[in-house]
Amino acid sequence: MTLTEPAASRTVPHPPFDRQLDGPLREILRTLPTPLTPDLIPARREVARLNRLSDDDIRRGGAFTVTERTVPGPAGAPDISLLICRPTASPGPHPVIYNTHGGGMVGGHNRTTELAGELSRAEALGMAVVAVEYRLAPEHPDPAPVEDCYAGLLWTAEHAAELSLDPERIVVSGNSAGGGLAAAMALLARDRGGPRLLGQMLQCPMLDDTCDTPSAYQMERVGLWDRVSNMTGWDALLGDRRGTDAVSRYAAPARAADLRGLAPAFIDVGSVESLRDEAVTYATRIWQQGGEAELHVWSGAFHSFDEWVPDAIVSRSAQAARVDWLRRLLLP
Repeated sequence: MTLTEPAASRTVPHPPFDRQLDGPLREILRTLPTPLTPDLIPARREVARLNRLSDDDIRRGGAFTVTERTVPGPAGAPDISLLICRPTASPGPHPVIYNTHGGGMVGGHNRTTELAGELSRAEALGMAVVAVEYRLAPEHPDPAPVEDCYAGLLWTAEHAAELSLDPERIVVSGNSAGGGLAAAMALLARDRGGPRLLGQMLQCPMLDDTCDTPSAYQMERVGLWDRVSNMTGWDALLGDRRGTDAVSRYAAPARAADLRGLAPAFIDVGSVESLRDEAVTYATRIWQQGGEAELHVWSGAFHSFDEWVPDAIVSRSAQAARVDWLRRLLLP
């Protein structure tokens, strides 16, 4: 019996949680229904709706100007919204963090609380942030979400000059589902001859629709985003195609056979989360094909730990590592 089989993996205990994360996680789980199942999607969306960042939150005391633009979506699809946050300390052109929000493909918006992390990095480095609002599954299954994100990326690059943005220095970035969408946009930009991206920042990314890694089974019913939750998100996005050969690499980037010629990647993940092994495998395959990737596996960390417990030492370490990677990327 192999470790990837459910019965074997359930006999292996999960790694211990970081001591500063364990207690807060228990408190979070007391109030947040888990795992995510289809019937809980409306409730998750309502939580996200109630926790929107306001313009004042985003301005950060005048550090950013905030503009919301409605721009063309994919051909034959509705327009999409871009939240454009530009630094006020310098005239630009500014390098850009192009953010795709998380939410398991079924929830979230471009003012979600995780945007605060992107704004902190941007403020430290004089970068702009552009956050896209994409259509959500299951009402809008694949390829709607990724095509919306890519359409917004194209518009941002094409209109960079009028926005005082630098089209040669765009980093796609996202957390969880947003990390998977950022990886997919890097593939699309390469394959379609799109914008030449400066980098891709994949934070605990959803990459593999099979949900069949050792960590997926090891962390079943463990933490905030376990195998059951992950399957709920992928099923909403892909329906009956999940786990079959009909799934595109742009829907599930782990499916991509060719990872050559991609923008440099930053990939991080917790050691105590379902998505751990697919993140490690993706980074490994980039290296094996001659690409550039920086991988961090944060010991004792659960999914999106630094958003939920930002003052823990491991959270501060993760936040600093992302800023440092971007700073190196921006070197002339």
